[in-house]
Amino acid sequence: MSPAPNPTARTAIAVSPLALAAQAKWAFSTRRVRQDRASQLLADLAQARPGDLVLGRIVRIGFQKRLQLASGRPADLYTGDLVVMACGARYAPDQFEGLAELDADEVDILAAGGVLGRMRERNAKVAAPTRVAPLGLLADAAGKVINVGDHALPPLQAPTGMTVIGVVGASMNSGKTTASASLAHGLQRAGFEVAAIKATGTGAFGDYNSFVDSGARFVGDFTDVGMVSTYNEPLERIEAGLDTLLAHAAAAGCEIAVVELADGVLQQETAALLRRPVVRDHFAGLMFAAPDALAAVGGCAVLNAIGLEAFALTGTLSLSPLGVHEAEAATGLRVLGRDELLDPAHASALLAGLRAPAFKAAA
Repeated sequence: MSPAPNPTARTAIAVSPLALAAQAKWAFSTRRVRQDRASQLLADLAQARPGDLVLGRIVRIGFQKRLQLASGRPADLYTGDLVVMACGARYAPDQFEGLAELDADEVDILAAGGVLGRMRERNAKVAAPTRVAPLGLLADAAGKVINVGDHALPPLQAPTGMTVIGVVGASMNSGKTTASASLAHGLQRAGFEVAAIKATGTGAFGDYNSFVDSGARFVGDFTDVGMVSTYNEPLERIEAGLDTLLAHAAAAGCEIAVVELADGVLQQETAALLRRPVVRDHFAGLMFAAPDALAAVGGCAVLNAIGLEAFALTGTLSLSPLGVHEAEAATGLRVLGRDELLDPAHASALLAGLRAPAFKAAA
């Protein structure tokens, strides 16, 4: 009598790793993974975890018409393309919310940086996501599913003595990354060794490349510490990831770190992290990016309610002279535009005023 099938056993599908490497487009989310580890495919998609690598085939082009490659360039997508991406979640009010879940028939590209999952909601202004037929989970020769976390930076304790400037905002696309990269560049021009870090978000090369272009000595994001997305990740894991990134920045010789937190201060992970002492204690100061004066006022109120205060405003608000006047009058804070942040004299002056903690005693 043959033994009963094991429902948890992983079914292998023979695959040539050379064929995978030669034919598939590997996404940015996989950039730290050694592609030669791929030796087989496992069919049990229901057991996929965030960060597991998925080989799939494009079946329908939707919102994402290009894929951000591990090499750092965008590639046009065509129906029938083989792609390698990571299972993950996404929180993006301007685009999609999705979960790190894989259906057997088709899955959604949640982010062009290479995040696959199940879309739950989408902004009415954007088209439906590009759809992918998953062929299986990539595994190594021992049958272990390859996960982006396997290739993460080694964990380290957070350093002491580093000046950390936090950049938070009202929402996605409020100007946080532009402000972060500009400040990093201004401080670098002023003679400081600077790190540019994105602590939360969804894997994509746009922000990462902006930080590289800023001239920062060390650039890192949450994908470097094993998370394809920080949405729905345990807070302890995100905190440990930030500690590790700061420690590697210090090991690279950085004395200042500019750290961006994704989305807005009401997003669940960002809101929770800003309430946790282990994260708050890192920051010597916070800049708040807003699209307009009312968002600036509301954002400052949210920060004040949890015992935090920004030292300056920034973001797309800075493009409007009238908006700047309104925001400065309503909040008493300066609005710093890109030109000011890029200027080494202005950047140095900002740094001189950031030796006190960013948070005040809660009432």
